Amino acid sequence: MTEVAARAGVSVTTVSHVLSGRRPVSDKTKARVLGVIEELGYQPNALAQGLRTRRTMTVGLIVPDLTNPFYPMMLRGLDDVMVPAGYRTLVCNTDGTREQETAFLRDMATRRVDGVVIAPFQLTRKDLLKHRKIMPVVRLGGGPFDADLGDLVRSDDEGGMAQAVRYLCDLGRRRVAYIGGTRHTGPSDVREAGFRRALAEAGRVVDEDLVVRGGFTRDAGRDAAEVLLDREDRPDAIACANDLIAIGVLDAARKRGLRVPAELAVTGYDDIDAASLITPALTTVVNPAREVGRSCGEALLRQLNAEGADPSRQLVIANSLVRRESA
Repeated sequence: MTEVAARAGVSVTTVSHVLSGRRPVSDKTKARVLGVIEELGYQPNALAQGLRTRRTMTVGLIVPDLTNPFYPMMLRGLDDVMVPAGYRTLVCNTDGTREQETAFLRDMATRRVDGVVIAPFQLTRKDLLKHRKIMPVVRLGGGPFDADLGDLVRSDDEGGMAQAVRYLCDLGRRRVAYIGGTRHTGPSDVREAGFRRALAEAGRVVDEDLVVRGGFTRDAGRDAAEVLLDREDRPDAIACANDLIAIGVLDAARKRGLRVPAELAVTGYDDIDAASLITPALTTVVNPAREVGRSCGEALLRQLNAEGADPSRQLVIANSLVRRESA
């Protein structure tokens, strides 16, 4: 940096301002400095900068399944906020296991990332408290708001599922089933609560034989649907905890020659791109992944830029039902 400054005829501080973009520099001076940087092939030493600023300008995103299209779109929204602020994102896939979630959190702390957004499926409150003391943490979903655990950004999972189930009841479906993830993982319990609430509001008793839990994958959805559809008194509607599960249900229905929605109505959750591309197009609850990602980024950036204590906040993003061909 000293050599760049000498060749450009400016101070080292000016070179620093050009590189960081955090202080105004005249266009003429900036162009001269950038020209020298290109000529010398200068690359800033990120490690040295981090030691000086106590910032690595990196943040972490820890999610359970990068093959679920919700999370790449959520990452896009996070980067919409973090990249213009000069940050880069390290992404970790945990498969929804506590072992991986804790390992990646430790790794993020070791790498001195400036903050983390995490979709915790198995972490305990104690796990999160430990790392909250080390760096800013934003939870993506993951249970009720707890100010000690940092900011929480979530969609209205219970309300969104209740919308879908009310819609199925309004269509006159009498045997409405539910396929969710395993208990206490991600949004599974909350979405199941929405299913139960909607049936109760409709004056119906939940048939526990029509509630099946598995994974948040297409294969899990197909396997669960086969259990339900093999019943003599099979359901005439299935509400699914995400779109991948719902696509698996459509696979099982197609295998059995069931007409959707005439013989079986199916709803999903998230509105991933595939939901509108499959046949029949999926009726689902919109869970705006990119907006969720932006909100996580804004929450994390606010913590990073806060001077002194900053109260934790919860942001709940509303959902809406999009009606297509499957119900």
